[in-house]
Amino acid sequence: MAKKPTAAKAAAAADEGFALRSLQAAHGANKRYAASDDELLTFYEQMVLIRRFEERAGQLYGLGLIGGFCHLYIGQEAVAVGLQSALDGDKDSVITGYRDHGHMLAYGIDPR
Repeated sequence: MAKKPTAAKAAAAADEGFALRSLQAAHGANKRYAASDDELLTFYEQMVLIRRFEERAGQLYGLGLIGGFCHLYIGQEAVAVGLQSALDGDKDSVITGYRDHGHMLAYGIDPR
């Protein structure tokens, strides 16, 4: 009697044509992005904007001026900035549902 393939093997077989595999192979040797000084400054400015926004949101929440829950993004600024900087605006999108202020700001939406 033949053995039934495991779920992991079946998933791997179904994933054979997944585009991310070729992307990983193409960039596997050089995992660092060579950002220019201007890009690095922009990334830093975005991270500072996110941090200041979150600090202010925390203050307003503490004063009772923001209702409901306020899950802050402090400490995660580089995640949103790095992710948004790698996206192609014509092809990629981001869906968040939790601690998403940072993604909004890194995307370029006005904080006001």
